[in-house]
Amino acid sequence: MAPGLLKGAAPLILLLVATFFLEAATAAHRHFHFHVKYSNFTCLCHTKRMVTVNDQFPGPAIVIHEGDRLFINVSNEMPDKNITIHWHGIRQLRTGWFDGPAYITQCPIMPGRSFLYNFTVTGQRGTLWWHAHISWMRATVHGAFIIRPKVHHSYPFPPPTKEIPLVLGEWWNSDTQAVIAQALQSGAGPNVSDAYTINGQPGVLYNCSKRDMFKLKVAQNQTYLLRIVNAGLNDDLFLSIANHTLTVVEIDATYTKPYKTDTMLITPGQTINALLTTDKAIRNYVLAVRAYNSAGPSVPFDNSTGIAMIEYEGGSNSLKAIMPTLPAYNDTALANNFSASLRSLNSKQFPALVPSMVDRHLLFTVGLARKACHRGKKCQGPSGGRFVAAVNNISFSLPSSALLQSFFSSSKLLHVAGGENASKVVFPTTFPDEPTRRFNFTGTVQPKNIAPQEGTRLSRIPFNASVQLVLQGTSILGTESHPIHLHGYNFFVVGQATGNFNSSSDPATFNLVDPPERNTIGVPKGGWVALRFRADNPGVWFMHCHLEIHTSWGLETAFLVPNGKLKHQSLHPPPLDLPTC
Repeated sequence: MAPGLLKGAAPLILLLVATFFLEAATAAHRHFHFHVKYSNFTCLCHTKRMVTVNDQFPGPAIVIHEGDRLFINVSNEMPDKNITIHWHGIRQLRTGWFDGPAYITQCPIMPGRSFLYNFTVTGQRGTLWWHAHISWMRATVHGAFIIRPKVHHSYPFPPPTKEIPLVLGEWWNSDTQAVIAQALQSGAGPNVSDAYTINGQPGVLYNCSKRDMFKLKVAQNQTYLLRIVNAGLNDDLFLSIANHTLTVVEIDATYTKPYKTDTMLITPGQTINALLTTDKAIRNYVLAVRAYNSAGPSVPFDNSTGIAMIEYEGGSNSLKAIMPTLPAYNDTALANNFSASLRSLNSKQFPALVPSMVDRHLLFTVGLARKACHRGKKCQGPSGGRFVAAVNNISFSLPSSALLQSFFSSSKLLHVAGGENASKVVFPTTFPDEPTRRFNFTGTVQPKNIAPQEGTRLSRIPFNASVQLVLQGTSILGTESHPIHLHGYNFFVVGQATGNFNSSSDPATFNLVDPPERNTIGVPKGGWVALRFRADNPGVWFMHCHLEIHTSWGLETAFLVPNGKLKHQSLHPPPLDLPTC
C-alpha cells in the first residue's frame, strides 16, 4: 500500500476504532426479573384471576439500546401451569435456545422453577414485543420490547417530543385457556373476546367502563412517536385518530420510507412506529381500533371498538371529543393497499439487503381444512367434523420434547431425512417444498377429500442459502388473511397479490430494491405473498399463523437450519439451566 494512502486513511481508521470502543463501552448488561403469577383484574365490571408478569397487564416494557446484553430471569410462580416467553422479532443470532416457543426451542418452565434468558440484541433497533408462547396464555402475558438506537446514534427522522407505547390487546371475561379447550373439544370455532384494549384499557364505548380509558396528553404543534403493538389473539386491527394523519417510519423494528396514512392495519404480531403531529385545533380527539375481519360475516368476531383519548393541553372538556371514521370490518382493499404501500428505508446506513439470487424456492399453501371427528365423539365443526388448519396440507403436531435439543444435542443427531438411519428418525425433515396436491387454490370450487395429514415434519434449509418463500392462501372452508410470523429471521416482502401465484409471470413484478422488511406478514385474503431471506442463523425456527386459533389448529411448521462450517456460524452450546420435558 502506498505510504500516502495509509497516512490519509489513518484518521478514518482511528475514528472507526474509537467508535468501536465507545459503542462497546456503552453497550450494557441489562437485568430483568419476570414473576409469572396469578393476579386479580377487573374490567367491564367483571373480576377474574388471570396470568400476569409482575402483576401487570400489559406486562412490563423492556427498554434497552441496540447492542445490549439481556439477562431476563423468568420465575414460574403458578402452582399448576407451565410457561415460556418468546421475544418476538429478536433475531436470536446463534442463541436459539432463548427464543421461547414451547416444544420448539425449549421445554416449558414448570411450576416453581425459573429459566434465565440470556441474549444480545444485535443489529436491531425499534419496537418489538414479548409474550407467552404456550397455549393461549399470551392473551394476558405480553408487553412492549423497545430497542433504542445505540448511544450517540439518532433516528433517521426528526427526534420526537415524546415516545408513547400503545399495546393493543383484548379483554376476555372468560378464561382463555378454557375457551381454546372448549373449541378443541367441540371441533368448532372459539368464542370471541369481549373488548379491545389500548394499554390495558377498553375505553368508554363499552358498558361499565367509564373510567377505563387510556389518555394521552399532548401539546399543540409537537411530534410524538407512537410505538404500536398488536398483542391481540385473533384479530387484525384497523387504527385511526380523528382528523390526524399518521406517518409510518418503522415496521417490525426496521425503518421505512415515511408513509402517511389516515388509517393503518396491524395484524397480530406486528409492530408499527408512527409519528403523530399535533397540528390541529386544541380539543380532544379519539384514537380508535376495530377489527378487520377478512373471513366474512359468517365467522364470529369481536365487532366492538376500543378507544383512547388524545387530549390537547389547554382544551375544554365541554367540547365533545371527535371520533374518527373507521373502515368497514371487511375493507380488504384498504388492508391490502396499506400493506403493499410500505417500503424499506434502503439508505446508505440502513440498506435493504434483498437476496437477488435464490437457492431454494418454496411454495407453501396456508389455510383451513376439515378432519373427521374422533371415533366415538360428536363434533360441531364443518359438516359434523372438526376444524383444523394446515401448511401444504400438513397440520403440525407439537411434539412432547423440544425440537432444538433433538437436532443440536450431540447424542441425538439421528434426525435426518433418510438413509441408513431412516428407521430412527423421530422428526423427519421431509416437509415438502411445494403442495403435494395442485388445484385452483383460491377458486370457488374446492376439491373434496383433502383432509390434511397430521404430524411433526420440518423443512431443512442449508446454512446461508437464499430462500424465496411464497405463501399461498387457499379458499378451503373460505378465504381469509393469515398473519404469518417467522422466528429467527427478518424477511423481505418482495411481492403480493390476490389469486394464485404464477411462477412464470409474477416474479417479474417483484420489488427487489426497497421491499418492506418484516418478521410478520398478512397473507392477503384469497391471495399470496412472496418473501425472501438468507438462512444465516442456525437453529430450529418456528413459522406459524399469529391468529392463535389457527396455531392451535395446526397452521405452522418449522425450519431446520444446520450449523455453518465456521465457529461463528454455529449455535452456541445450550445453557445449563435449560428446562427439561
